[in-house]
Amino acid sequence: MKQYDFTEGNIFKQLLRFSWPIMLTNLLQTSYQLIDSLWVGNLLGANALGAVAVSGTILFTVLSFIIGLNNAALTILSQQKGKDNEIGLKRYLNAFVVILTTIAVGLGAIGYFFSEQFLGVLGTPEVMMEQAKAYLQINFLGILFLFGYNFISTVLRALGDSKTPVRFVMIAVALNAALDPIFISVFKWGVEGAAYATVLSQGVAFLYGLIYILSKKLAPFSMPTLPAKAEVGLILNLGIPSGLQMSVISAGSAAIMSVVTGFGGGVVAGFSAAQRLDSLLMLPAHALSTAVSSMAGQNIGVKNWSRVKGIAKYGVLYNFSIMFAIGIVVVFLAEYGVRLFIRDEAAVAFGKTYLQIIALCYPFLGINFILNGIVRAAGAMYQVLVLNIISFWVLRYPLTALFAKVFGEIGIAIGMGASFVISSVIAMLYYRFGKWREKELFKKAN
Repeated sequence: MKQYDFTEGNIFKQLLRFSWPIMLTNLLQTSYQLIDSLWVGNLLGANALGAVAVSGTILFTVLSFIIGLNNAALTILSQQKGKDNEIGLKRYLNAFVVILTTIAVGLGAIGYFFSEQFLGVLGTPEVMMEQAKAYLQINFLGILFLFGYNFISTVLRALGDSKTPVRFVMIAVALNAALDPIFISVFKWGVEGAAYATVLSQGVAFLYGLIYILSKKLAPFSMPTLPAKAEVGLILNLGIPSGLQMSVISAGSAAIMSVVTGFGGGVVAGFSAAQRLDSLLMLPAHALSTAVSSMAGQNIGVKNWSRVKGIAKYGVLYNFSIMFAIGIVVVFLAEYGVRLFIRDEAAVAFGKTYLQIIALCYPFLGINFILNGIVRAAGAMYQVLVLNIISFWVLRYPLTALFAKVFGEIGIAIGMGASFVISSVIAMLYYRFGKWREKELFKKAN
């Protein structure tokens, strides 16, 4: 499979070719939990679905941490690729393998033995506790597979290959969809069957990915050895704030939900349906953020700042055009989209209006993703963490709460939309005037 050298060639064409497989991968990963929920809900009922949903909240937190660590990997490995430093690339690959394996084993053990306590903190109803605990424990036993196939995908993207990871995710999704009904209904394993289907499908995807990448020699993996102190220090220095970024986002989303719940069940249902659509509609912006981060990282590695500027420009323009087009479609089709999830008229009415307002602000949220992706590629993780704190806790949550108090339920959309616009301006100002270009990752590490 072709690996792109992003330090030369047509930026716009590379961005188009590199980003669409990432969009497809993200779409497949989004469908993963949806398929699980559909089978569990239809075959086992509401309590089982609730047990999976509560457990899923904890697993999402772990996945967010994994994504944060992988963002650090993307930064370090893409810069090494840009430098054409085969030795450095091999050393940092080894260091990431050792560190991620250690973290995965540690998290797996903690999660397995303390699943019930975690679920208790979330206030899991007693009627769901046994099923939720079983589902969570099985997933924690297989967490190494989740770490593994996500890391392999990140490595390939850092090296300029976004197409091969699609294979791994397709295998995981297809296997999970096929095994869920067999394990749940045929073998009569219930919720535990859904968990086993998830772990087994992720395990097969990880092993296939590992064998594929080694046999094709797509990355310079080697037998793991103890990494150097400087390598561990750099990885943790980037990985910890990157993981915290995802925690800030998760906590900010929970805070906004506390505003929404104040308006009653209809608004909560309409907002929840709109959020499900949001997660799909924002996939292009997320994919572009990953793409520009990989592309910029290679060029930052060789200090090609004019090309980094070009990547940022085309990324913003591409984002703005595609998200604006999506926003226009949503304005006209919002009601039909919301009705895919709910039928209650009050909930549909709120969800429709919310989407029609927020859709016009999608391009501005996308600008945040693109420019933060560029800054992250330089290794300025703490700076991006601060930008996320500003975005969620200085702007989004306070503005949503304020406008909701002033304008009622419709103020939720107005406040969130306003925060998208203002935070995009802050992201542009930091991109233009911030000192992220001064980051030097490898002065001491190499």
